Order: sequence, then structure tokens, then C-alpha cells
Amino acid sequence: MHEPLDLPAWLPPLRSALRRLGPRPAHWLFCAFITLVCVALSQLVVSLLGRGDRPTAALIAALCGLSLAAVLSTCVLALLAHLDRALRFTARYATRDSLTGLCNRRQFLSLVEREWSLARRYQTPCALVLIDIDHFKRINEAFGHACGDMLLRQVAEVSGETLRQADVLCRYGGEEFMLFLPHTDPLGALDVAERIRERVLAMDFAWNGHPVPVSVSIGVAVLKSGHVGLDDLLNEADEALHLAKAEGRNCVRAGPGLLPGTFSALQA
Repeated sequence: MHEPLDLPAWLPPLRSALRRLGPRPAHWLFCAFITLVCVALSQLVVSLLGRGDRPTAALIAALCGLSLAAVLSTCVLALLAHLDRALRFTARYATRDSLTGLCNRRQFLSLVEREWSLARRYQTPCALVLIDIDHFKRINEAFGHACGDMLLRQVAEVSGETLRQADVLCRYGGEEFMLFLPHTDPLGALDVAERIRERVLAMDFAWNGHPVPVSVSIGVAVLKSGHVGLDDLLNEADEALHLAKAEGRNCVRAGPGLLPGTFSALQA
């Protein structure tokens, strides 16, 4: 859900008027308005006091300036507060998936590119896990997109429950989630993937009183000396995921060479 920006009530009509006028006419109009207000206030106070000597005029000018400064400072502070909220709003939704609250694809790739480069440089293990909700389109067709959205949120929550602070989970696109595991060896990556699969399978998910069985297929890839770029790791995780789907779904599969044998696997 998007958080409201809570615009000041006077800001939209003022913004529309300024757009119609243009910046230069608006500037001179604002100056003229302030001058007229000061003159009007001064004349009003002089008339009420019945005095026009120099000390009185100075006092009136100071009071008018103070009054206008208070009004203008209130407006400026309201604008600054709105700008701060708008910047935080923009920063959040530029890097976060609005449905699940996880990193979006762009932010994920930015974070992982840096971590992957460090892992290659210092020869530390890391792994990439690609998670796909089984038969998600069927669930959407049978129960509607609102059900699918809730399912995505719950799978995201369940998948992130046992992760470390350094692990990075994102909604990669559609019903796919991507997980980057720094400082994680092949066995550790397979263990994390299997725990996620088991937790999703154990979800008590229902829609309008109808139980909806949920499972995920998972592909795992780890950093190897032959990987030239991050795309090599992504492609290997994608191939492992396709293998998991081809072998019946609801399972974990890993790319060639991760463990002894052609393909490593954990089967439910």
C-alpha cells in the first residue's frame, strides 16, 4: 500500500495558480501582494491608534513584518515537511516492491552486483536462490488477483523469516523471488532453499474459506571460478529452477558441479 503524502490543503490550488502565471509574473505578484498587505496593516493600525508619529510607524512596521514572517514561515515549514515526506516516499518506492515490501529488481541487482564483486575479489563463497510459486497463474484464474496478491505477500514473509541480516531477498518479477546469500557455501545454500520450500508448503493459506495448496520450485547456484559476470550466476540459477519445474515442482534443484554428480537435488 502507498502511504499518503498528506498535502497541505492550500498547496494544490496555489500550485495550479503559479503554473498558470509562470515564474516571473508570480514573483512580482507575490512582491506586490506582500507590499500591499504591509501598507494595509500599517494604515489600519495607525487609524485604530489615531497616531502617526515616527516611533509608532516603526512599531507598526515591525509588527506587520513579524506577522507576515510568522505566516510565511508556517507556509515554508509546511512545504519543507511535505518535500521531506515526498523524498522519503520516492526513495522507498524507487527501491521497494510496493506489494511485498521487499527490494525490487533494480535495487536487488545493484546490491548483489557489489556483493558479488567483493566475493570474487576475496574468494568468499556466495549463492543465488531463485524461487517460483508453483501454478500461480492457476491460482489467479481460480480465485482472482486479490488472492494472488495476498499469496505473494505471505510467501515473501515466510521466505524471509529465517534469513540473516546480510541476506538479500527481492521480488524478482511476477511470482518469482530471488535470494542472495553472501558467505554461504553450497550445502548452506541448499539448506536455506529447502527450509524455504518446507515453510511455504506448510503454509495454511486459504481464500474465502477455501484452502489453497501452495508450493514453490527453487533453483540454486553458487559462485564459481569460471563465472565472468553476475549474469553467469543468474543464468545458472534459472537453469536449476527450470529443472525443478521439469521434475515435478515442489523441489530444490542446483546447477551442475555444485555437489558431486550432474545435478544436486533435494526432493520432498
